[in-house]
Formats: sequence, structure tokens, C-alpha cells
Amino acid sequence: MDEIVNKVAQSSLMVFDLEDYYPDGHVVEVDISQWLVEGFLLKEADFRAQLKDTDWSKYDDKYVALYCATDAILPAWAFALVAVHLAPFALQVVHGTKEMAVIAWYQDILNKLDYTDYFDKPVILKGCSKKAVPNQVYTVAIQKLQKVAKSVMFGEACSAVPLYKRK
Repeated sequence: MDEIVNKVAQSSLMVFDLEDYYPDGHVVEVDISQWLVEGFLLKEADFRAQLKDTDWSKYDDKYVALYCATDAILPAWAFALVAVHLAPFALQVVHGTKEMAVIAWYQDILNKLDYTDYFDKPVILKGCSKKAVPNQVYTVAIQKLQKVAKSVMFGEACSAVPLYKRK
């Protein structure tokens, strides 16, 4: 019987897996409606007092998605004031959804990575993930990889879709 050989493991093919950089526990949401009267009415003095009394340290080293869960009509300064309180603790504050904060996390991580290991090599941008990696992140990743890689495919080694090949 012939020995089974893993040709993928023997090749120079590199796998770039975005799950390796997933922000487990580093992205949180803050709902501004918790400081509104009945979740809808902003009373400035009360709002400022509640923000002052909030323990912001729980947002230390986090990416924070700041949003309002109710249909309250709020002035822009309300979100800005919450961001002022978060600034000494949070790594970044995003006005929007948790997904937007995850995208911001990935953009920062992907901008800081050293891609020299992928230089002039065939790369698979791993596409099957167990974690919710936003589609926008794949767009950022391919732009980074195509600057250094010989070729980039998407998916798994057994069923990769070609995306880019250097001419």
C-alpha cells in the first residue's frame, strides 16, 4: 500500500488565517440609552452626572462600539461626551455597531503586521472560519497580501479560489 503524502504540507503554500487575530473579548458595546430617562430623554445635568459616576475602567484596552438601542433623538455631543469619558481607557471608540468596531480592530492589526513571511510565496487567505470575521476584513487582508505574495487564493487548500497572481 502506498504511503499517503500531504503535498500541501510539503509545499511552500502559506495560510493566512484571519481568525488568528480575532478580537476575542477586546470588542464591546456601550448603549448610550442606559443614561437616558426611560431610555429616551436626555437631561443634560443628569446625563453628565451619570457619566461622571460610571466606572470606565472596565473598558480598558477595548475597542468600544458606541450606539443607542432606542429610537431616542440625541445631539451629536452626547456621543462625543461618552467618547471623552472612554478615551483614557478604550483603545478606540467607534460610533456604530460591534461589527464596525471589529473591523476597526482588524484594520489596526493588519496595518501593524509584518508580511515578510509571505513575500513571493503562494498564499491562501483562509475563508472558512468559526468566528464572525466581517467580509470587509477580507478586502483589507487581500490588499495587504497582494503587495507581497506571489499569488493569493481564497478558501482551503482543497478548494481554493484564485484571487491574485503576480505577473
